[in-house]
Amino acid sequence: MVWQPVGQARNGILDQIGNTPLLDLSDFAHAAGVARDVHLLAKAEWFNPGGSVKARAALRMVEEAERRGALTPDKVLIDSSSGNTGIAFALIGAAKGYAVHLVMPANVSAERKALVKAYGATLIESDPLEGSDGAIRVVR
Repeated sequence: MVWQPVGQARNGILDQIGNTPLLDLSDFAHAAGVARDVHLLAKAEWFNPGGSVKARAALRMVEEAERRGALTPDKVLIDSSSGNTGIAFALIGAAKGYAVHLVMPANVSAERKALVKAYGATLIESDPLEGSDGAIRVVR
């Protein structure tokens, strides 16, 4: 078996972040000529809610801001993003009840825009010719 599911149910979607399967790819490595005493393991981060490793970093930032008292229910979480970090913030905001505003270049994919909106985030589009730098300027 390449991976095994977690043997216990989790309480909520945020509990899933970081609890991704560890894949043993040693057989593939050995078939490619890697020594038998080498074990190749890979973390399946695409199993994170939101589909990206960025969920780990986003959750850590939100929890740290909560711990310091910098993020409270009356505040808006705002970020510039062209993708996965913004999606993660939108998901985490939805789960924790925070308003999330994301500034993204207008030329990001329709799927990314739809996903952050589905999580309830407010999407603010910035000039696509300015890329991520333009989105950062709008946030500031």
